[in-house]
Parts: sequence; C-alpha cells; structure tokens
Amino acid sequence: MTVPPSSWPADLPVSAGVDPRDPFGLRDDAPLVDGLLRYLESDGAPMHTPGHKGRTHLLGSVLTGDVTLYGGVDTIRSRHGRLGRAEALAARLWGADWARFSVGGSTHANQAMALSVGRPGDTVVVSRMLHRSLLLGLVLAGLRPVWVYPAVDPASGLPIGVPVDAVGQALAEHPEAVAVFLVEPAYVGTLSPVEQHAEQAHAHGIPLVVDQAWGGHFGFHPDVPRHALQRGADAMVTSVHKALVGYTQSALLVARTTLLDPDRLERGFDASHTTSPAGQIVGSIDATRALLAKHGEQLIGRSLDLASAARDRLREVPGLLVVDAAQLPPGVGFDPTKLTLSLPGTGVDGVLLDEELTKAGFALEYSDRDTVVATVTLFDDRGSVDRFLAALLAAVERHRGEPRTVQANVSWTTRPEPVVTPREAFFAPHRTVDADAAVGRISAELVAPYPPGVPVLAPGERVTAEILAALRQVRAGGAQVRYAADPTLRTLQVMDAGR
Repeated sequence: MTVPPSSWPADLPVSAGVDPRDPFGLRDDAPLVDGLLRYLESDGAPMHTPGHKGRTHLLGSVLTGDVTLYGGVDTIRSRHGRLGRAEALAARLWGADWARFSVGGSTHANQAMALSVGRPGDTVVVSRMLHRSLLLGLVLAGLRPVWVYPAVDPASGLPIGVPVDAVGQALAEHPEAVAVFLVEPAYVGTLSPVEQHAEQAHAHGIPLVVDQAWGGHFGFHPDVPRHALQRGADAMVTSVHKALVGYTQSALLVARTTLLDPDRLERGFDASHTTSPAGQIVGSIDATRALLAKHGEQLIGRSLDLASAARDRLREVPGLLVVDAAQLPPGVGFDPTKLTLSLPGTGVDGVLLDEELTKAGFALEYSDRDTVVATVTLFDDRGSVDRFLAALLAAVERHRGEPRTVQANVSWTTRPEPVVTPREAFFAPHRTVDADAAVGRISAELVAPYPPGVPVLAPGERVTAEILAALRQVRAGGAQVRYAADPTLRTLQVMDAGR
C-alpha cells in the first residue's frame, strides 16, 4: 500500500502511500470502481453466477480478476444503481445527455447505432472507411448505404478524410437519407472536417454519427483534436481500450438526443448487448472516465511529448516520411499520438518490417507495404518508446532498398459497384465458386485486407477483375485477407442467382 505498482511508468510522478488498487484515488468519484473494490475486499461466499465463484484452483490464473457486474460490482438486482450513475457521469463529461457502457467493444456500439437511426429500407450516407462492425450493423438494421469515399494524399498514399462536397452531393441526391455515418479518425490518424459534415447533416434535419473508436483521448488536451460531439456530431462511438487504458472490449456510446430518439437508442443498444456484462470491463470504463476527468490533460500531454520526441528522431532517417498535420493538406486533421510512417523513400517493405518487429516484441498497430503505424498511449514511458525506436531504426537500416513510388492501399482506393443491399445479399442463397468464375457476379460475403479491416468487397457488390486482382496483390505482398470464407482467395461466395 505504500508503493506504486511495478508496472507504473517510470517517468510518471506519483505521491507516496498510493493504493495499488486505486493509484489515482478514483474510487470516490467512480461508482463502478468503488463497487468492484468492495467486492475484492470482501471474503464472502457468493451463491450466484459465475460458476467459478471467483476461485482459480481448477483453471488457474486464467480466471483471475473475473467479476460479474450483477452480483459482484452491484447486486443482482442492481439495487445500488452503480452502472446508471457511472453512465450519467460519462454523459456529462463528454457533453452528452445519453451514454451507455459496452463490453462488446466499438463493434457492438456501432451496430447499436445502426439499429437506432432508422427502419429497414431507409437510406444512410456512410463513409467507405467504415469498419466491418458497422457494415454488419447495416445488415442487422436493413439500412441501404450510399457510400462516400475518402480523398487520398498523393505524398503519403494515406486517406485524408471524406471531402465535405462528397457528403453534400450524397445528401442532395438522396434527400430521403436518415443519417450520416463517418469514421473519424481513420486507422492511420487522419480526420475530416467534422464540423462541416455536421452542418450539412443538420441542414437536412438528420443526425451525424461518428465512429471515433481510435479517438478516445480526443477533447482532453488542447493539442489533440476535439472529440466528435464537441465538433457537432450527434452521437459518438469510442473504444476505451485502444487509445485509452480500459479493459479489452470496453467501449462507450454517447449521444445528444435532439435528433435521435433516446428510447430507440436504448433498444438498439440492448438488442445485441450481453445481459451478463463483466464487472472488470465496465469498471475499467468508469475508472478511465474518472481518470480523464481528473488527470486527462496531464497524462495525454505526457503522451504527446513522447510522440513528438519520437517523431523528431524519426525525421532524421533518410527517405522516411513522418506524417503529421503540418505535412498533410490544409484542413486535414491528425492524431498527434500516432506515429504514422510512409516507407517508399526508404525502400523498406512495411509488412516485413512489422514481422521482424513483432518477433522482437515490438508489434505495430498497422502495416501495409508502404505504411506502418505505432500508437503512443498513457502507459508508455521514455524507456518503452526508446526501446521501440531503437528496434525500428535498426530494422529499417537492415531492410533499406531502392526508393519506390507510393502506392495507396486498395482499402482507400476501391470504388465497388453496389447491386443489392448488404442485407439482401447476406440472407440470399449463395454458392462457392472459383474466384475467377466469380467475376461479374454479386458477392455474398465481406472481403477486406486486415488491417485496416475496411471492406474492399461487401455483400451485394459486384465482383470485378480489378478488385480480385487488387486483393490478390495485397495477399501476395504478405498482408492478411480477413472475413472471406476462403482467405486464400481461391474461391469466393456469391449470390446463387447472381446478376
């Protein structure tokens, strides 16, 4: 009880006497944290689920720390209302009037939003930067997407957000649209002018919903972008475990209900959320919220300093393009905690670089042939960043080759042809055919290079020779193809009555 945990970042100042279970003193301001600690401090014998009863002698440490929300953090009947109070505090912090904690990650939260904005058959304008989760949300909700595509920066080959006029044109051509969905920031750290997108949506009387999975820290320091609600969005999905420090699978959905029905939001959220949420996951969301409220600016500022110093070192590497807001076109935002590197000037293959770093214990968040991305979070310190940089710089020099031309990832450049809605294709009879024989037919499945997991081919879209060749090229370069039944791309699933 007198020293910080051994994993504490070495350069983070703490006071003596810190409780390792609550090092920042969050308990008094976080109802779920308090309930979790009360449970861990008790010595009772629970006679309810989970069946392991908090004991580890049969399966070992794999069960350590597993506490249920109902009957653990709170009573089975939720008499203390801890979850509701914690969610209300989160709504207040993010400037919303409605909030829910998800243990199903931003995947569940995206699908909850899809179920909340319209009725089957309704049209929505959707960024083609969307994650698989939102695409399947469109399937669940029966929504008809009108795709808007990102612009691509010619210098780096990176997506730089959906142009404002692209959304404007989509709304003009589809006045029946009931919502606009954007993904901000992109996986690589870039983001669109959300304020202008919000103005356009509101001019049509419809909500703007933003998947901000990678921007949980936005809005809590003057040198990071404002979060989506601050920029005019009506609802925001954010992961608490990606850029922040929550348990894996923790996510937050917050909304203003001027243009959204709070009852539909509740039903949409509960439709696919578990009735047995893990107490540790929801507790970590509550703890992270309290941490941001009390110390967010200090902790994020520390991460920014680490990332800035790392970029300064990386700019010294010949041929390496270090991406930041100053290097991008005017009006394009950027997450300064990301280390986004464009490799063509070095001749290094990003997939091979990632493989080598992974073996050395420094796995990257994202890699394709021309780009790698590393994330700096609240739990990094100078030692961890310095070790990573040393390994990265050495690997770049080992693999240095002839400079090449930038080639944008197929995920950012593909323009598929929709034929039927994703829902129609998902539920239609299908058959598996040789991939070459699939050309001209309608895909029944989702196919995406991973990362980033952005669909190159979605259910309901026509398979073309160009798309098939692009996917095969990605796979031949060492990247993974996900979600397809056959990731080797020897076969594809198509609608049985393909047109």
